[in-house]
Amino acid sequence: MSVRKLKPITPGQRFRVVNSFDTITTDKPERSLIAPKKNSGGRNSQGKMTMRYTGGGHKQKYRIIDFKRAKDGVPATVKTIEYDPNRSAFISLLFYADGAKTYIIAQNGLQVGQTVVSGADSAPEIGNALPLSKIPLGTVISCIELRPGQGAVIARSAGTFAQLMARDGKYATIKMPSGETRLILLTCTATIGAVSNSDHQLIVSGKAGRSRWLGRRPRTRPVAMNPVDHPMGGGEGRSSGGHPRSRKGIPAKGYRTRSKVNPSNKYIVERRKK
Repeated sequence: MSVRKLKPITPGQRFRVVNSFDTITTDKPERSLIAPKKNSGGRNSQGKMTMRYTGGGHKQKYRIIDFKRAKDGVPATVKTIEYDPNRSAFISLLFYADGAKTYIIAQNGLQVGQTVVSGADSAPEIGNALPLSKIPLGTVISCIELRPGQGAVIARSAGTFAQLMARDGKYATIKMPSGETRLILLTCTATIGAVSNSDHQLIVSGKAGRSRWLGRRPRTRPVAMNPVDHPMGGGEGRSSGGHPRSRKGIPAKGYRTRSKVNPSNKYIVERRKK
């Protein structure tokens, strides 16, 4: 994967950096695995705006992703690597030996024609899904379950990965993408390898209109508001809004909002760095 910097022949292309999509093999999704995706424009069932700065954007279809990888022992062939407008990572279309078709999150290095398989008896190779009890220590993993059978919820976005550090009793110690060290049950499933499209963080849109295509409307800076609209509003001229905080008054930049009595605190070995 690589990125391309365009020639500055227009103002919108002057700073634009795009993904070369050299690993993408098709631009047509599997019709049996797409679903309609309704756009609310930030309005609720009464038509009132409950989410600001959203609306518009290009119409999209949702790709149905198999996050559970529950077809144990059935080999599948990677048919395509595709772009998904609903996520930063690329996705792969799998054709199983029993005739089923599913989409999965593509791992870095996954190739068309490669065979992947899930289950406890699988080899720890790129794209295979195994329980944490069967993965060698030190392995780079992604698409991790937090509860057995729940489906992948951790390390699913472009370029992210976690690392299996240790095993003790019925828990595995995982170094999360955020830097947090956490205990997860050994019966939870994870996929070998880092998530694809690691160059996603290098992309530069180049112009404001590209955000509108993604359904993002212009955002008003809090310091430009009045005191009635935001805690950081008001003041004469360009006087700053004081300490950065949210519309509800919760401080930003380091203020910890996690509850001290959260039941899952006992599973966190080390908090992420501030």
